[in-house]
Amino acid sequence: MYRDIARLILYRDLGEDSILLKLSRIFEDFDRGCGTPAELTTRIYEQMKALLDLATQYGFDKNLWHNYLTFILLTNENSFSMTSEKVGANDGTVNHFARGDFAVFKKLFDFDFSVIEKALGIDCFSTVCNYRSIQKKERMYNKNVSEKVQMVSEQLEQAADEKEIFRIVTDFYAAYGVGMFGLNRAFRIRHQDEGVEFLPINNTERVLLSDLIGYEIQKKKLIDNTEAFIKGLPCNNVLLCGDAGTGKSTSIKALLNEYYDQGLRMIEIYKHQFQDLSSIIAQVKNRNYRFIIYMDDLSFEEFEIEYKYLKAVIEGGMETKPDNVLIYATSNRRHLIKETWNDRDDMETDNGIHRSDTMQEKLSLVARFGVTIYYGKPSPKEYFMIVKELRKRYPAITCSDEELCAEANKWELSHGGISGRTAQQFINYMAGRDA
Repeated sequence: MYRDIARLILYRDLGEDSILLKLSRIFEDFDRGCGTPAELTTRIYEQMKALLDLATQYGFDKNLWHNYLTFILLTNENSFSMTSEKVGANDGTVNHFARGDFAVFKKLFDFDFSVIEKALGIDCFSTVCNYRSIQKKERMYNKNVSEKVQMVSEQLEQAADEKEIFRIVTDFYAAYGVGMFGLNRAFRIRHQDEGVEFLPINNTERVLLSDLIGYEIQKKKLIDNTEAFIKGLPCNNVLLCGDAGTGKSTSIKALLNEYYDQGLRMIEIYKHQFQDLSSIIAQVKNRNYRFIIYMDDLSFEEFEIEYKYLKAVIEGGMETKPDNVLIYATSNRRHLIKETWNDRDDMETDNGIHRSDTMQEKLSLVARFGVTIYYGKPSPKEYFMIVKELRKRYPAITCSDEELCAEANKWELSHGGISGRTAQQFINYMAGRDA
């Protein structure tokens, strides 16, 4: 094993914590007679635990060894995989080295663990190669990654040689990309001294635009802009503003599920992270995806100045914003930044400051969103329509429409007023009560 891994060229950067790298060193010591059987067994069990932890995190099943090797192939960002993500498997000298690496992975896929198992009296390798995982709820593991890794793993198991592995892997790179951006759809960020770290959001909400009842004009505007973005056509940053609970955030989350397979990815950030916006864009601008930077419930108090970072990034900085990045934000405020009546007085009598300049400074942020979509509170008639449509998804609710609307009316009076969110919360209550 260790001799094979030493022959890797493009995929040799495995990281010091790599299970594969550590296992290869254990096998090297075993072949050289270094270490007692007890010591070797302990080291192997440590890597088995790491493999099981990884399998639990991503919901791997059946052959965990094959799943793990596939995971490496799909997440290793190198010159070959990154190029294949952008242009597919074109002819080039680098393909020679790629096939050499894939020949190594073919040997690893077919590796015979029986020799070391017999010598040490263990069966852990045989067990993980014929594994049956405990069924888990989706929120307990990264289902999106799990499905893709297991799909490709099964294909690689049937591959006859490195040429077929080359085709399978490069087809995946061309379709989904490589690394965390290829396997995951949404991310948060963590500030670091040297830029930012992207943290995958394991289980995003599986909502679709059709799940949001009403607001057809608003959804159409959002779809048109997003589809232009995905196709590389002129498009705009978008601000969704309006009343609370009307579906602004749901609309943006739904876009990810609608267009993920067309290369859309989403990065969620918060106000205190706006200083990292330039670093985020620098890391994603050359990737073969379309990134929406998502800011939920965006608003600023008078003393908050983070909006200045946002203004500079959207429009006004020296560097042009790349074509594969847009900013989508939601807010309950039309103007995002809190205004006072003093802002509307042109002069302050005490010191002669031009207040109108202050107001223009605040309003200019909204102006930098090319598309503003307003989500208004539904009328009572629309509210009851939403309630009746939502109840169709819950067969357990068997009361008549008249009774349902009467109960919905009582509910909204004591639960924040009329909104789509209130309607959903009411239906959740009814479904739980009548189940």
